[in-house]
Amino acid sequence: MGKRPNQDGATRPNNGNAAQARQKDEEVRINEAITSPKVRLVGDNIQQPGIYSLSAAMKMAEELQLDLVEISAKADPPVCKILDYQKYLYQQKKKAKEMKANAAKVVIKEIRFGPNTDEHDFQFKLKHAQEFLADGAKVKAYVFFRGRSILFSDQGEKLLLRFAVELEDYGRAEQMPKLEGKRMIMMIAPIKKK
Repeated sequence: MGKRPNQDGATRPNNGNAAQARQKDEEVRINEAITSPKVRLVGDNIQQPGIYSLSAAMKMAEELQLDLVEISAKADPPVCKILDYQKYLYQQKKKAKEMKANAAKVVIKEIRFGPNTDEHDFQFKLKHAQEFLADGAKVKAYVFFRGRSILFSDQGEKLLLRFAVELEDYGRAEQMPKLEGKRMIMMIAPIKKK
């Protein structure tokens, strides 16, 4: 097939080896790497969307000086679009970067109590929890029961509930305290500032 001009007039190679190398990198088949004998063409630049033979679809892509890109390989027949593959890759990377930037990174800080935590320790840990919540981190508060101290699980529950009440101005409890093995756990999420 040789070289052909792209939209800006520059030439780029259009051979099977380049397409196969890109396929391995991106997991998307383009041009000669598409193996299905028939494809379903979709897109704005197609006058009559529908099922075409691979050779007819490739010819249409060549006439438009674009690439034939398989966007859904699992469909029967595979769904393809005729578009500028490099521009498509750029847009996919840009979209992934935006999604990553918008995704809030959740930090979880753990605070551990014993079933008989004294008042001074409670206040000390409460102060740390307030700082964590003010910084936007979640707090995982738990009471760890050693040996027979599991008999005092009601004391652990009271301690965690008091902890949640003391932190009402900074965060809200996502769940009631629940016993998991030798731990009674409660998650507290920060209150979003307006």
